[in-house]
Amino acid sequence: MGHTLNLHHDTFQEPERSETITELLKQAGGCVVTDGGFATQLERHGADINDPLWSALCLITMPHLIRTVHKEYLQAGASVISTASYQATIQGFQSRGLSTKEAEDLLQTSVRIAQEERDSFWKEYQNKVRAGTAHAGLYQRALAAASVGSYGAYLADGSEYSGDYGPSMTVDKLKDFHRRRLMVLADAGPDLIALETIPCKLETQALVELLAEENLRVPAWISFNSKDGTNVVSGDSLSDCVALADKCTQVRAVGINCTPPRFILDLIQAVRK
Repeated sequence: MGHTLNLHHDTFQEPERSETITELLKQAGGCVVTDGGFATQLERHGADINDPLWSALCLITMPHLIRTVHKEYLQAGASVISTASYQATIQGFQSRGLSTKEAEDLLQTSVRIAQEERDSFWKEYQNKVRAGTAHAGLYQRALAAASVGSYGAYLADGSEYSGDYGPSMTVDKLKDFHRRRLMVLADAGPDLIALETIPCKLETQALVELLAEENLRVPAWISFNSKDGTNVVSGDSLSDCVALADKCTQVRAVGINCTPPRFILDLIQAVRK
């Protein structure tokens, strides 16, 4: 899942490891390449992920394919790889009969797999540089981002592309849904947390409040999706969502994903205002 990101908070006190994003952008001349569609690559390798867990199903059934996809994106030049946890939730794993501990272990496994593949690839590349069989500067040491999808992604009913969670949904309910997953992923030690495909202002508020309440010492980015080039998919103003994110010191960047390319330039300009 590729992203267009805009860096924020240069003047704020930075949480631990927040310099990783800033330094990566600096080393890359202001532009880095993230990995692409994770589920698409898994399916190309024969994975059947027609399941509410989507690509996270492979954490249970085919973790070796997750390793393969990470390696392929690293070889292709990705400077940020995302864990296979976008649709991985404690509630979702429990619905398949797993215990809370088993669910939390799988979340941490998603981070560990990404880190191990990143470290293995980087070590192999450095050895090739020393041996004179690869050019120095061809690759950067990639960051491992713990991917966190929206509540709608867990529902697997398309609401991640509408933001329609019903009239009874509240900020507190969304915080209760996300809290433990965020804490478990952060404890696994990723370089950053990627809050992805956030479709509405309500969930944006829940996530930024949660990051602050739990004082997570891992920098985050938050990316939104849009279908009109002005608002997020719920119809809420993108600018309002960005303003919420901009008040949170843990959020180091905001971005756009899962959005028609023709809208990207206007959305970037709106974010920068």
